[in-house]
Amino acid sequence: MKFKFLFLLLVLLCFSNCKEEKFTLTKIEGKQIPITDSLELDPTFDAVIKPYRDRLQEDMNLVLSYAPETYSKADGDFNTAIGNLMADIVYEQSKDVFKSRTSNDIDGVLLNHGGIRSIISKGNITTKTAFEIMPFENSIIVVALKGKQIDSMMHYLARAKRAHPIQGFKLSIDKDYNIVKAQVNGKAIDTAKTYYVATNDYLVNGGDNMNFFARNEGEYPLDYKIRNALIDYFKKTDTINPIIDDRFIQIK
Repeated sequence: MKFKFLFLLLVLLCFSNCKEEKFTLTKIEGKQIPITDSLELDPTFDAVIKPYRDRLQEDMNLVLSYAPETYSKADGDFNTAIGNLMADIVYEQSKDVFKSRTSNDIDGVLLNHGGIRSIISKGNITTKTAFEIMPFENSIIVVALKGKQIDSMMHYLARAKRAHPIQGFKLSIDKDYNIVKAQVNGKAIDTAKTYYVATNDYLVNGGDNMNFFARNEGEYPLDYKIRNALIDYFKKTDTINPIIDDRFIQIK
């Protein structure tokens, strides 16, 4: 009993004499820890992942097609060979899928210039090439738009002053970036008609300020990544032949 009393007295004295201490930050120090190839591999772990790494390298280096020239998105002011190729591939790989699901035809394609992340180098086209061009997980969506929204799209393209990839549309502008001619599949835009435009989920969600996609009549996700569309197209095409044409031009 006496021991318990002394213990409690000691605790009370401790609390009564303890004062709150305040700490102030005086300096921050840091140092760089380099990560180099001098770090040793864990042989056990490396042995486990080696078969997967080797198979991945094999798949990525698989030759799918051939490019007779080098193609870059910097090769044209309003349309480029690589951009035209990508828009044409999205149309080619999507049209039958969309037709079978909806009984409707895709009227055109619109992608974004910034979505092309690499060149296509002259020589063999591999799976890796497709991943370099399109490293993002963007998927193809077909959007139903009234002719009025197609008209807004054309005005957006005229003002953008960039070679956003298109297919099915034809746009001519003057030196002041005013629209001279805008067509869908060779015909003038019908403001009362519903058009079906294949694009990607990034743009449908307002990417690159393409807000005209928000006012749509319906969205049809195809569950088909653009990268996979590229790979599927390359597999069935021995030699690609993209060209710069007159789908979007400036008349000076």
